Amino acid sequence: MTDSQDSVITPPQDETTSGPRRELVVGETRYTLLGTAHVSAESAADVRALIRSGEFDAVAIELCDSRHHSLTNPDALGEQDLFQIFRQGKAGMVAASLALGAFQQRVAEQSGIEPGAEMRAALEESRDADLPLLLIDRDVGITLKRIYHNVPWWQRFSLFSGLLGSVLSRQQVSAEEIERLKEGDVLESTFSEFAAESASLYTPLISERDRYMVLRLAEDAGPGRYRRVLVVIGAGHMKGMAEQLEQPLPDDPVPERKRLEATPPPSRVWRALPWLITLLVLTGFAIGFSRNTGLGWQLVAEWFLINGVLSGAATLIALAHPVTVAATFVAAPLTSLNPTIGAGFVAAGVELWLRKPKVRDFSTLRHDVTELKGWWRNRVSRTLLVFLTATLGSAAGTWIAGFRIAGKLFGG
Repeated sequence: MTDSQDSVITPPQDETTSGPRRELVVGETRYTLLGTAHVSAESAADVRALIRSGEFDAVAIELCDSRHHSLTNPDALGEQDLFQIFRQGKAGMVAASLALGAFQQRVAEQSGIEPGAEMRAALEESRDADLPLLLIDRDVGITLKRIYHNVPWWQRFSLFSGLLGSVLSRQQVSAEEIERLKEGDVLESTFSEFAAESASLYTPLISERDRYMVLRLAEDAGPGRYRRVLVVIGAGHMKGMAEQLEQPLPDDPVPERKRLEATPPPSRVWRALPWLITLLVLTGFAIGFSRNTGLGWQLVAEWFLINGVLSGAATLIALAHPVTVAATFVAAPLTSLNPTIGAGFVAAGVELWLRKPKVRDFSTLRHDVTELKGWWRNRVSRTLLVFLTATLGSAAGTWIAGFRIAGKLFGG
């Protein structure tokens, strides 16, 4: 799209849809933006009616590849290697995705409507009509990572603990939450109370995605490629995307789109911190032994006990196998001095070896995690909890033992 390509907003030709519609003509292509409610049978009916009208030769939807895969293959997690998930540091993201999925399931059970029914309708109808289906949303994992990096460090823990706590602790979804789902997806509705007051959260969650989806339209359904494109999006994205489409876009949208997919690398200080902690602890041991052999062994013993006890005890919260608890107790003090491997990785590996998930665990996973006790009953989700609790316990043990050593050496 260039400056010479004018965009024109036209009103809908009819009033057949219950939700808002915006039509923009860019060059020779007419984009019909259909604002949907993610918990609404009417929105699904709108999508089906428009696609069946035969007016469109392409359909774009607010889904990314991973969410599309989850929607079309509910057992997708069962196809993944859990050990690789832990190795790649994705356990937190998988746990968050399961928690969001549990929230969706409870909404479906209480409202009688499956969240995302309009996206499923778009998938089915575009397939039946043999129309190209364009996935234009940014990957949910990238969005979560950009949120994490965009908010101040002191807000990160409260934000994500609030995310997990809200979807795990409430067995009943309030009417207000269901209403918020009518404007945005599960991720947006969960963070809506924060986003309204925080530009650092609103930018990656809403405005960046508005821009990203328009860039994907320019890339996959640019002017002249299709005659009429139906764009199925949450109603909360209507205004932002319409404004973006009214403005000239780059001839090559790929570079900007890739910038919006990038996640900032950890700062040098953050990358160096684990090694610095290791150096300080080992230095503390050396100073202790140089002063008095008894003091040196006392520092080593306290490091192992504090770190091991906190990490091992934390896995008890996840109802880890007794052997897992013992292995975590032994491993945590050592892994805390080796930044290349974490206590959580060791704990999850032992738990997987002792209690390998069965086919049933994968098949019932999404239903089990809708209840708090289900996270402990299902072997897949329980292993995730073992990983997370061991990691948090070891982190706490490292800091507490580190300050304890400093106090012994320099406390006077």
